[in-house]
Amino acid sequence: MDKSRKIAIVGMTVSGLLAIVKIVGGTIAGSAAVRADGFESSADVFSSGLVLIGLTLAARPADKNHPYGHGRVEILTGLLLGFCLFAAGCFIAWHGLNGATELHVPAAWAVWPLLVSISAKLGLGLAKYRHGKQIGSSSLLADAANDGMDIISGSVALTALMLTLENPERFPRADQWGAFGVGLIVVVASIRVMQQTSLHLMDTMPDDQSMRHIREVAMTVDDVRGVEKCFARKTGLKYHVDLHLEVDPETSVRIAHEIAQAVRDKIRQEVDWVADVLVHVEPDPEASATREL
Repeated sequence: MDKSRKIAIVGMTVSGLLAIVKIVGGTIAGSAAVRADGFESSADVFSSGLVLIGLTLAARPADKNHPYGHGRVEILTGLLLGFCLFAAGCFIAWHGLNGATELHVPAAWAVWPLLVSISAKLGLGLAKYRHGKQIGSSSLLADAANDGMDIISGSVALTALMLTLENPERFPRADQWGAFGVGLIVVVASIRVMQQTSLHLMDTMPDDQSMRHIREVAMTVDDVRGVEKCFARKTGLKYHVDLHLEVDPETSVRIAHEIAQAVRDKIRQEVDWVADVLVHVEPDPEASATREL
């Protein structure tokens, strides 16, 4: 978790520096697109701060009132991040559209802040995505997606700026409309982030292949006759699994408990995205039916 917090802090620092450079540079150079991308980076500082808070709170151990831990805070952080990005995108789009009637040619050096920003965000986004995937962090993955959108928005702003610089008579408003495009991209990214985190809050199960893998691992334990039900829900960085095992109806309570414990340990050992398993033991229905005959 220390690495996650370090990545979030680095993200805040880099985004803050980029925001200052682009807002000041865009204002001096007279580029609405560069200035809009700077506002977008300012929102990134806030979003990375939310991620840092979420990761810190989610790392708190389970207690009496939170037996599943505090991991849901991290998911809530991702949802809040989506709302903040939506508001920021609307503001940036409005700011760009509000200046779309201005006719002027920005300074040519305004392309450099955008080039530096795109390069920096590429490195940050890759680092956040790899580590977020590794630990299953919704908020870190949301922040990585945000960095990916930053690259796209920066590229849109760069293209619009270069169109105005290359042919100001034909594309006199391209720079301003580029700023509007940056805002729309942020809005689209925010909707995607809110959708993904909402699925986790609604206890959406993992994909079918992942659930099959849990069943397959359970079936490798001796004396397991079958798996009737298998559910999983995300409670933070990992999933909690509810599993209904089928065993011989004549199995004693002590032996059934040992089988259930073996299945729990096996799944936690071989499936790294599972935090814990609650195992219910049930009689094998086929064996019960045979005995009745």
